[in-house]
Amino acid sequence: MENSLFELQYALDTFYFLVCGALVMWMAAGFSMLEAGLVRAKNTTEILTKNISLYAIACVMYLMVGYALMYDGGWFLQGIMDDGTENAAYYAPSADFFFQVVFVATAMSIVSGAVAERMKLWAFLAFAAVMTGFIYPIEGAWTWGGKAVFGLYSLSDFGFVDFAGSGIVHLAGATAALTGVLILGPRLGKYRADGSVNALPGANLPMATLGTFILWMGWFGFNGGSVLKVADVNSANSVALVFLNTNAAAAAGALAALALAKLRFGKADLTMVLNGSLAGLVAITASPDTPTPFVATLIGAIAGTIVVFSIVALDRLKIDDPVGAISVHGVAGVFGLMVVPFTHPAVYEGGALVSGSLFSGQLLGAVTVFLWVGVTSGALWWLLDRVMGIRVTADEERQGIDASECGLDAYPEFKSGKTA
Repeated sequence: MENSLFELQYALDTFYFLVCGALVMWMAAGFSMLEAGLVRAKNTTEILTKNISLYAIACVMYLMVGYALMYDGGWFLQGIMDDGTENAAYYAPSADFFFQVVFVATAMSIVSGAVAERMKLWAFLAFAAVMTGFIYPIEGAWTWGGKAVFGLYSLSDFGFVDFAGSGIVHLAGATAALTGVLILGPRLGKYRADGSVNALPGANLPMATLGTFILWMGWFGFNGGSVLKVADVNSANSVALVFLNTNAAAAAGALAALALAKLRFGKADLTMVLNGSLAGLVAITASPDTPTPFVATLIGAIAGTIVVFSIVALDRLKIDDPVGAISVHGVAGVFGLMVVPFTHPAVYEGGALVSGSLFSGQLLGAVTVFLWVGVTSGALWWLLDRVMGIRVTADEERQGIDASECGLDAYPEFKSGKTA
């Protein structure tokens, strides 16, 4: 009877894990639609090509080397295809790999939108291979993998907690995006000679809104799956709370950004609302299992407010991010990490930290991720720029990089003014 109960729980937890992984995989579609909606029509095909290609690259690179680096597994997942009864307490090991690999793709998707409309496709894909195969897995080994940072210190010993990846996934992706944007430079015509900002509106706001809703939906798998199991009372209650808090933070972020946009700009700026909801999602991801629903709502509202100010501030600094990815995933990610100790404080036994988080630990974790990804990705962007160049020519940028990089128009009838 006991063995039958274990097998039932094992099957249910494995199935739940796989379904959550599929929801996170669906976030790739959300990023694709969001970014395609926020770039100009002449760059749509290229941004879509980047998104589907980076997902495929992430899957292959993490399979080949990334998972082994992060968790000391075998290369090419050697030994992972067993039944898992001796190697995992709750679910099949291959389910764990699937859930992990879609997180890797999410981190890389963040980079895509920030460098949009002026980066060479093949330079971006080369970066994606190294980011997903080496840069992300190494910082993942220091956090979720439990390894000491360069053998010097363990983040968990300092009270670092990141439940589903506000720092490990989102800050990492935003940092790689920031270094790329700084080396790449702004889009042509984005900033005028007098220092003012020239808006370059996206071509398809309905598509961007659809992408945001897809991401919102996928986030239930992102955060809910990070509970790791569901087939017992405590886990089921935790999953339900995570879903509730994730939804509450997103809604509050959207409303806070809507209200602030009206107060600051005099208009209900849809792009700010979209980014506000995503900022709420990013912020709650660090610890969606511990706040009360009211506190989760408050966290989301603050994140939705912060992201509006951040987007404006980056424009003033002439850091050109077409989709607001650095603000959404980086700034809101750091905020999410730093509020964890309020809802998940440190617990000591015999003077030793046994669970929970500390502000110092959260800060150390954020700085570690930022410095590692910032230095390595910055060096990689610089090297790619020297070897193959990372920016298209000015003429190609004016024409649109769909033509130069892909040879296809996303909206051919619209461009030509003719119908079939």
